Amino acid sequence: MNWTLEKLGALAELTVGHVGTMANQYESEGVPFLRSLNVKPHRIDPIDLKFINPEFARSLKKSRLRTGDVVTVRTGAPGQTAVIPHWLDGANCSDLVIIRPREKLHPKWLSYHLNWITKAKISQHLVGAVQQHFNVSAAASLSIQVPPISYQRAVAEVLGALDDKIAANERILDLRQQLTRSIYRSAPKPRTKPLSSVASFINGRAFTKNATGTGRVVIRIAELNSGVGASTVWNDIDVDKSNTAQPGDLLFAWSGSLTVARWFEPEAIVNQHIFKVETRDETPMWLVRELLNEQLERFKSIAADKATTMGHIKRSHLDEPVHIPDDAWLVAHQDVMSSVWDLEFEVELEKRRLARTRDELLPLLMSGKITVKDAEAVVSDAV
Repeated sequence: MNWTLEKLGALAELTVGHVGTMANQYESEGVPFLRSLNVKPHRIDPIDLKFINPEFARSLKKSRLRTGDVVTVRTGAPGQTAVIPHWLDGANCSDLVIIRPREKLHPKWLSYHLNWITKAKISQHLVGAVQQHFNVSAAASLSIQVPPISYQRAVAEVLGALDDKIAANERILDLRQQLTRSIYRSAPKPRTKPLSSVASFINGRAFTKNATGTGRVVIRIAELNSGVGASTVWNDIDVDKSNTAQPGDLLFAWSGSLTVARWFEPEAIVNQHIFKVETRDETPMWLVRELLNEQLERFKSIAADKATTMGHIKRSHLDEPVHIPDDAWLVAHQDVMSSVWDLEFEVELEKRRLARTRDELLPLLMSGKITVKDAEAVVSDAV
């Protein structure tokens, strides 16, 4: 098979998303407007998707997106890449490198390739002394080993099968959230209790100091929000079981971003500014999470008022009363809510397993070290 070394700029049309102040341009509906936070490796994340007025969008012709365009993050997480799907045809964007492949490049293959080389190559092309970013000229100068288009298409199909299943799992998780929120909102809540009476909040400790770089992940707020990454701290220190998180445990970051999330990675160490949440008096964990989520906006408001560099709540705020569903409603809905809680765990673990399989196959396919046929067999077993 003949692979050729070529510059990306010779294989695609490149431009950049809108650069300028956008805060006053957002509308409640209109033309979708992508930002860096919406571009994740291999996918577009619609969470907190913004919209702009159609008339304003028409003035941003250069950054208008088409189905099949490849978009790459410039700042924050430079190099993260995804393909624009059909439902975003005609959308617009800011602070993204927009790549429109010509006939020698398959869009999905290029997206996989750029995500693969993010750490190895794109980091060498970052510019800017304070906030590094990946600009159009840097993207155009990237050297890429390009296989025949038929091979690109085959790689995109085999890896796409994994991403399709991952996306299906994400939709299940989104529906799970909508279902539990809808059911919970219907509950009569005639009584109140202190939040601290239905759950224990065990504070993490400063476990990043003198970290060994091996052992278990130290869960900081960054890991709770974005998962394990290149900046994650590892430590093989011995800690009390109360300061560890097992897969499925509920955690609450009480400082900074104030996040409520379950941990789905292997056993890890809970760092300071994060509570490990455990049930009291057999209160179902799904109910504890709903009670926390119900208070989250209020907690964020309290934290925002703190005159510190990192807003936070106090433990005393956990002693304040929350509204509790009545016993008859809890009995009637316990089975379905517990089943959804368990289903979330199973689906999330499968999603992560599929992502690991994709990430293991990606460098092998991109370098030609494994055949597409062999990769298809692995994918068939995985899905």
